[in-house]
Amino acid sequence: MFDYDPYSFLTPVPEFELASESFADGAVFSPAQVNADAHPGGRDLSPQLSWHGFPSGTQSFAVTMFDPDAPTASGYWHWAVAGLPVSVTSLAEGAGTPGSPALPAGALALKNDAGIPGYLGSAPPAGHGPHRYMVVVHAVDVPSLGLPADTTAATLGFNLHFHTLARARLTGLFEV
Repeated sequence: MFDYDPYSFLTPVPEFELASESFADGAVFSPAQVNADAHPGGRDLSPQLSWHGFPSGTQSFAVTMFDPDAPTASGYWHWAVAGLPVSVTSLAEGAGTPGSPALPAGALALKNDAGIPGYLGSAPPAGHGPHRYMVVVHAVDVPSLGLPADTTAATLGFNLHFHTLARARLTGLFEV
């Protein structure tokens, strides 16, 4: 299950540093990052994130969270935000909650695969085994990708392929 890395198929780009106070890379998500409907104690809060060391040509950022282990042929998008200003180098825990004032003005929260314009906590099917949740900050070479509000996370990913200067990644785990 852990052999597939969707980012290995993309054009390689440099990496920069990403950290989280909410979870450590490769560690199990806390209940805060878990879906409230799928797991008792889940709170559906996007993780706190902070990043640095991105290329000087960066003009904006995008943040995504993808589960490549979902029982679909296309994985599952849990979170997608585009158009974060280059001056923003951190997000508070819960910034991905729909309507959160912690998401900077001008940022575009796209619908996840559940149809919610915001963060959806981890929610693997019971008994399916551990799932990886790839939290990625993309350094983008334009201030805006010009995407409409109804853009899918997959379409954001397609556009990021042509505009990503560098990428920072953390992976959280969860299993029911």
